[in-house]
Order: sequence, then C-alpha cells, then structure tokens
Amino acid sequence: MTIPSPPPALKILGQHFLIDPNIVRKILNEAAIGSEETVLEIGPGRGILTGPLCQVASRVIAVEFDKKLAAYLASICSPANLDLRIGDALEFPFHTLPLNTVVVSNLPYYVSTPLLFKLLEHRSHISRMVLMLQLEVAKRLTAKPGSRDYGALSVTGQYYASPRLAFKVPATCFRPKPNVDSSVITVNFRPREKSDPSFDEDFTWTVRSAFAHRRKTLLNSFRDSGVALEIIQEALAAVGIHSKRRAETVTLLEFVDLTHAIRRYTP
Repeated sequence: MTIPSPPPALKILGQHFLIDPNIVRKILNEAAIGSEETVLEIGPGRGILTGPLCQVASRVIAVEFDKKLAAYLASICSPANLDLRIGDALEFPFHTLPLNTVVVSNLPYYVSTPLLFKLLEHRSHISRMVLMLQLEVAKRLTAKPGSRDYGALSVTGQYYASPRLAFKVPATCFRPKPNVDSSVITVNFRPREKSDPSFDEDFTWTVRSAFAHRRKTLLNSFRDSGVALEIIQEALAAVGIHSKRRAETVTLLEFVDLTHAIRRYTP
C-alpha cells in the first residue's frame, strides 16, 4: 500500500508540525491516559500524536480545520476509536463532550489564547489538559503577580485550575521550524462541586474589566465596565486595595475578595 504524501504546511494557518517522537512520549507520560478515558485533540495535523493517543484511550475526538490535512490523516490513521471532525475548534460544541474528557493537544498557535478561554469556560466537561503552547502563552498562564506576563489569562486559569510548566520544546522539534520556542503545560481543574456558576461569571467579569486597560490604574480600567465608579471605589476600599494600583499587582485571592465586594455593593 502506497502511503500518500502529506499536504504542505500552510503559512496562513501558522502550521508547524511536531516531528520528534521523544516529545510525543513525554506528552503521553504527562497525560497518563486511562483505557476508559475520552481524549479531545485540537489540531491533530499529520497525526504524530493522534495514533499513539488512539492506542491508549477509549475514544479520541480530533478536530482539524484543514480539510486536506483531515483527509490525509483519515488515509493513514483510521482506528475504530478515532472520531475525526472537520471544522473550527473555536466553534466546537464543547458542551457535548463526555464528562471528564482529557484534552491533549498541540494547540494552533495563532488561536491558542481564545481556545484556552473556551476550554476554561467549558471546564465542567474536562478533567485535565496537557497542551503544547508557544512558550510566551505558557508563561502567561502560569505567571505570578507583578511579572510582565501576569494578566487575565493568568488569573482566570489559576482560579479554575492548577497550571504547571512540564517541559520546554525547542523549535527544532517542528517542521517547518517556528520562530518561537514552545512548552508543554499540564492543567488540572479544581473540584467542580466547589464551583458557584454565578460567582464564577462575576469573577471572570471582574478580572477582564481590571485588565481592560493594562497600563491604567484599577479605577480607570473599571471606568468602562458598566458599574458605577462609586461602587468600584467602595468595593476596593472594603478589601484594602488602593484604587491607583494596577491589575498586574493584584493577587488571585484579592481578585476573589474584590468580586465578593462588588457583588455586595451592587444593587
């Protein structure tokens, strides 16, 4: 049987394909997939990770945007437990995933941040994630207050989960070679029974409003939030956060306290 040639990488989609089997083994080791688990892989590409995932998981849902790549993948990798979908991962119905799905993906770098927010939003269906990201985004997800990488993604991600940098991946492990280094991160979500959907929604709003104008003071960042500045001032004072501080200095626990205070002072 003649193996078809893979389609070329499309620069417009920022395609860079992993070629190092050692990295695949390390990803699988981090993921520790059980034989009864369902895996979601976003951007399977040429399938270097897809095949090994199918060997260890009960079911692999692979979402590929590129139709030619999807056709190539189907021609070289078609186990019974592979559910290959063609489409935009940002439009994927994450709410239909089985509970406790494990996400193992080399995320498309040009949409990695909005995809991360999507995955965090649908965390009720996901137990954990092992993700390949550009190093810059991985640092943002795991950043601490006061650092230049600390932002809305850092606070939101660390509120819902425990992200950890697992290992770095040099650009030489991809073809074509990207201009950035990458990193694999593990994300373990916190227990869902402790979640309050109403508070979680308000918390996300608070964080995004605070970082809306990163270089401005908190009070100025909240100016366009739709909540009266008097309420924001009262809430900040109640939790001991000076209104002239910037969002990048506010800790996760302070954001939690601030959200409670805003809820308390909002009619």
